[in-house]
Amino acid sequence: MTSIETGLNATPDGSAPAAAHGARAPSRLLLAVIGIATGALAANLYYAQPLIAEIGPEIGIRPGLAGTLVSVTQIGYALGLFFLVSLADLVESRKLVLIAMGVTVLALAGAAISPSAAPLFIASLVIGLGSTGAQVLVPFVSHLVPEAQRGRTVGNVMAGLLTGILIARPLSLFVASSFGWRSVFWLSAVLMVAIGMALFRLMPRYVPQGGLSYRKILASMVGLARDIPVLRRRGAYQALMFCAFNMFWTAAPLMLADRFGLSQQNIALFALAGAGGALAAPIAGRLADRGLVGPATAAAMAMVAIGFFATGWAASAGALALLVVLAILIDAAVQLNQVVSQRVIFSLAPHMRGRINAIYMTTSFIGGALGSTIATASYHWGGWTATAIGGGALGVLALLLFATEKRTKAA
Repeated sequence: MTSIETGLNATPDGSAPAAAHGARAPSRLLLAVIGIATGALAANLYYAQPLIAEIGPEIGIRPGLAGTLVSVTQIGYALGLFFLVSLADLVESRKLVLIAMGVTVLALAGAAISPSAAPLFIASLVIGLGSTGAQVLVPFVSHLVPEAQRGRTVGNVMAGLLTGILIARPLSLFVASSFGWRSVFWLSAVLMVAIGMALFRLMPRYVPQGGLSYRKILASMVGLARDIPVLRRRGAYQALMFCAFNMFWTAAPLMLADRFGLSQQNIALFALAGAGGALAAPIAGRLADRGLVGPATAAAMAMVAIGFFATGWAASAGALALLVVLAILIDAAVQLNQVVSQRVIFSLAPHMRGRINAIYMTTSFIGGALGSTIATASYHWGGWTATAIGGGALGVLALLLFATEKRTKAA
């Protein structure tokens, strides 16, 4: 039987804990801390990205290999999505999150004191692995609230996650410019400790439904992906959207420096302005709770397509202010689709939310990793115009894929 160990029991079928029926709603403070935690954990993936030119020479990484430091962190995250997030269906959630955060703290400290490339690469891999604790918190929150409020609550938490992703790069630039790149990792380690202490005090224990070993849980994920079409579709939608998102934020700094002559600090301010897209998350959650998943999904895909195509014109015309608006639009669109998609998948099988979220996020993350690679190739091949066309095409492709779902349902 599933239970949140605050004196509240699950329903007989294990579909929802009693807290979700209003017996004891999660406090605003708890939800705020979880939102901050997901954002801070996700930010760990991106701190090093704008600092490669500074980190590489100091620890002996050749220029041609410096970018692999970020890739190693993302590889660690991908491994964690599959092997750690799936544990949420087996291990008590608060314990799992706190262990992940503890591992992350040690890895961040290791990165901060790394004297050479090898220790830093190992630390970066573990940072990515431990940071997937964020994706344990998201399905955990969905257990605490009733169905009618799930989209709004998940949306609020995801707003914190996206904000962390978007402010990580400008924050690391600002901190490193004053205190050096190692201070960025120390700052994050201290933040992880503070958040972990808050979660220890505020986070209720959630004991997942038993019955499966870890080996069987991992083996069952293949069957889940095969047998749940909506999970595959939602994963594919977000993979395309996250691919476009990473295309934008990988190539945009290059375009801003080349076409507008912006300094690193000004590019950081541009990225900070783009974080306004996180405000779409609570709105997305409310739309999903009102049954507007379909229209919200189509709108998000259209926003990515239109937004990307428009950036091509804005960059050519030198319209920097318009580019800021379009960056917010693209970020909001990706967040909109993310929230409504998680609202859908978290309604499928409550006792398997850890595995379902692991499959969904792994699929999405693969798309994001491809986006970074595609952006580098497209920008060097055809400049921002090629990147804008490519990102817009991804939005159109997502819309076409979504249209096939609608036709299938109609049939």
